[in-house]
Amino acid sequence: MVSVSTLWADESVSYPLQYRPYTPASHVARGKADPQFRTKLQIAAELVAQARASGFPCRAVVADSFYGDDEPLRAAVRAYGAGYVFALKPSHCWWHREGTIGSLQEALDEAPWVGPEEPGAWVAVERSFRDRHCETWWVLDVAAGPYGPETPHRALVVTTNPCTRPPRSTWYLVTNLPAPGTTQAARGTLLAAAVPEVVRLYGLRMWVEQSYKQTKYALGWSDYQVRSDLAMRRHWALVCCAFSFCWSHQSQQGVAACAPAAEDPGGPPRVAAACAPDPAASAERGENQRRAAPVRPPRCWPVALRAVRAWLEPWIMLWRYWRGWSSAPPPPALGVLLDQLWRGHGISLYVRP
Repeated sequence: MVSVSTLWADESVSYPLQYRPYTPASHVARGKADPQFRTKLQIAAELVAQARASGFPCRAVVADSFYGDDEPLRAAVRAYGAGYVFALKPSHCWWHREGTIGSLQEALDEAPWVGPEEPGAWVAVERSFRDRHCETWWVLDVAAGPYGPETPHRALVVTTNPCTRPPRSTWYLVTNLPAPGTTQAARGTLLAAAVPEVVRLYGLRMWVEQSYKQTKYALGWSDYQVRSDLAMRRHWALVCCAFSFCWSHQSQQGVAACAPAAEDPGGPPRVAAACAPDPAASAERGENQRRAAPVRPPRCWPVALRAVRAWLEPWIMLWRYWRGWSSAPPPPALGVLLDQLWRGHGISLYVRP
């Protein structure tokens, strides 16, 4: 079953917003002409609209090239008044006059790379990751065709090596977030975003795939045997509740036992869109309130999942074993253990000798 989803994410936590199953045209009465039929791109636009209507603070909508290359979807996101950072295919091109630049690859040819000492039009951006290591990435802000700092759309090429441009570490991006200090930033309603900010926002997209793995493999996203649309939605709602419960349980444990959060947990894209928090959402609060706001501790999904499993699974299994053995109440020692487990005190499987 194919689905389209939206996910809210920042550098420390992610939260599933909406899931909607995609029904192929062959499964509806009139095929693509049926009023009930929706393409994945149309579903994505509707989910973004729902997220905006729900009031979730959103700095930008991010998505992979399947969605980013679709101009109607980008137009729909702009109509909602939202910023976006979408990926483009490396072969992305546009209509142009003969003798002028007409593709991202041609724009790259016009921006030669000599080396870090002579970067030319390339700009260095430092990125940090969850394992605390840092990398220098290079960004080219394309100024050709419909793209440029003074145009409504900006195209950026982000890579670890401008000379070889490795496919696994090279992004081709398009955004409607204006560059700082430009006419677009002065006239527009969207908050300006410098090159590092655009890179940071697109790095959050990796949470989409990460969340998909968490819900699918750890929480049983695909472990259902129902076929109706409503039944699948109910199953997914329960999975999302379990997902949120794990985060909530960890937040009550105090300081998270995990490495500091960073912008990119890694992994390829898979689903529709993710929302990054809007730093302007709290602009109406006073400066003193912003400074006094508590810093949210970092979150780590493996730690959160193990913390729940440490008490929930022993509680279920011990009760199951005892009831299979006897119908009498458990002995006092076992009863105390079950009570402690039910209160959320897990059994550590990693106790050092």
